[in-house]
Amino acid sequence: MPDFHVLSSPFFAKRRSSFRLVASDMDGTLTWQGEFTPALIQALQDLQTVGIAVVIVTGRSAGWVSGLVQYLPVAGAIAENGGLFFPKSHLDPTLLVDIADLTIHRQQLAQMFETLQAQWPHLQPSGDNRYRLTDWTFDISGLTQPELEEMAQMCDRAGWGFTFSTVQCHIKLAHQSKAAALLQVLTRNFPGITPNEVVTVGDSPNDESLFDPAAFPHSVGVANIKHYWQILQHQPVYVTDNPESQGFLELSQALMEVRSRRLRED
Repeated sequence: MPDFHVLSSPFFAKRRSSFRLVASDMDGTLTWQGEFTPALIQALQDLQTVGIAVVIVTGRSAGWVSGLVQYLPVAGAIAENGGLFFPKSHLDPTLLVDIADLTIHRQQLAQMFETLQAQWPHLQPSGDNRYRLTDWTFDISGLTQPELEEMAQMCDRAGWGFTFSTVQCHIKLAHQSKAAALLQVLTRNFPGITPNEVVTVGDSPNDESLFDPAAFPHSVGVANIKHYWQILQHQPVYVTDNPESQGFLELSQALMEVRSRRLRED
């Protein structure tokens, strides 16, 4: 495994004071064994208190995220791997990809899924697939890495994008990604914050675009990202000691230390 920096390194300490926004994946990054913990909720609240915005960037469905964003202490959430943005202020999402007709788009996604299902008959749509607008998901359980690679190739030949997380596989637009969506959201909703003031966080292949240094130079992988290290084209700059939300807590504590000190000095 290539070298990476840990959060306790001087390399991170020199930069953490400049971060104004945390853009984080959810499942496997903000969750612990599939759930939000009290410690995670408190960390989100603490970051908000010291002026660090948190934006969730998840593959979860529009229907699921629209409710979630209203209950968590976050500034907003990007759903469906970059398909839509739900701001904290209201329930109406912003579409982040060019889709002329959502009904036709969903029909085309279903056709691509049927093509995959013809080769892998056991594939089943995810439980939240019915609540999606811009992508199509199916359960990843039981699929091998070679099978996932073959699915990605089939989607690519048909003009679609494909990615997966610890939870689901996603058929999507080829240009649809978390990083592309986050760049749009920064411009529209956080115009005073530059990519250099953002730290991105993730744990799986569908977070890879957030690790691209050309888009976001400061990225963190929670420790469970190591399971996918060899298949990632872009790896995070930093890796936490602990997995899942325990790793996110490492990051939040490191950011809180410097921001709290600055507030006391002011």
